[in-house]
Amino acid sequence: MLQEKQIFYKNLANIVIKNFSKRNLSAQYFQSKEEAIPNILDLIPKGDIVGAGESVTLNQIEIFKALRDRGKNEVIYPFERDDEGNLIVTWEEANEMMRKVLLADVFISGTNAITLDGKILNIDGYGNRVAPMIFGPRKVIIVVGANKIVNDTDEAIKRIKGICAPMNALRHGIQHHDAEFLDLPCVKAGFCVDCHKPQRMCSFTTIIEGESHQTAGRMNIIIIGEQLGF
Repeated sequence: MLQEKQIFYKNLANIVIKNFSKRNLSAQYFQSKEEAIPNILDLIPKGDIVGAGESVTLNQIEIFKALRDRGKNEVIYPFERDDEGNLIVTWEEANEMMRKVLLADVFISGTNAITLDGKILNIDGYGNRVAPMIFGPRKVIIVVGANKIVNDTDEAIKRIKGICAPMNALRHGIQHHDAEFLDLPCVKAGFCVDCHKPQRMCSFTTIIEGESHQTAGRMNIIIIGEQLGF
């Protein structure tokens, strides 16, 4: 990565981390996924059950391989896929696993956007990713590339609906062979039209503005100075 971009990402992350701390949210910055991985593992107590939300970012940094190699945690990942991009469990089994994730000791996920003033924004199709972020697991680890830092909530929602949702729909259609996603208006038009398709990507919108003093330290944000996810 260009040195200029490394400095730029670090400067943005420092602003976000400072504002996260004002909201009882813990955050750290690492220049690369190689630096981030051992620190993420340090946040996960050995023996704890780890639940995970579907995330391109988590797959890119290979956190599941790192957890398997360490061999100290049971991992509940409903969206694990084979080499062809197909789920290795049935959809019914995946749904049951999503329910179990809500009671995992640790929940790890990516996120759609974080703002300079310290907010975390997500839009979900099923809600299984945002629900355990908010309540359930005793610890939450959110991994995000510095490319997802935006100015404010308006810019975050615009980014999510204009980039994340259409790209995710394309991913499901192309990589995971779910052709119905390719029929979504955002895929065809290239922008959100607030459709009412049953497979729409944008059913649940959450804005995490901080933690209560009673749960301070539960949520840990790992910002990586790379372009990760959509």
